[in-house]
Amino acid sequence: MAISYNRTSSIKPSEVIDYKNIDLLRKFITVQGKILPRRITKLTAKQQRAVTSSIKQARTLGLLPFINKES
Repeated sequence: MAISYNRTSSIKPSEVIDYKNIDLLRKFITVQGKILPRRITKLTAKQQRAVTSSIKQARTLGLLPFINKES
């Protein structure tokens, strides 16, 4: 028997998940620079994949750090 959960997305439908939207992507990264898991972010699987790939793309282009050197 499958259990369904009511998830409220933390991304508004009007917000675009894009590697250039750094302010949005920073919400899904820990202080150490790790990508937060789906169970914490309350995203759908499709949104989580998009956020993950956007974060990785932003890191490759130098828009986001791979690790946070401040901590």
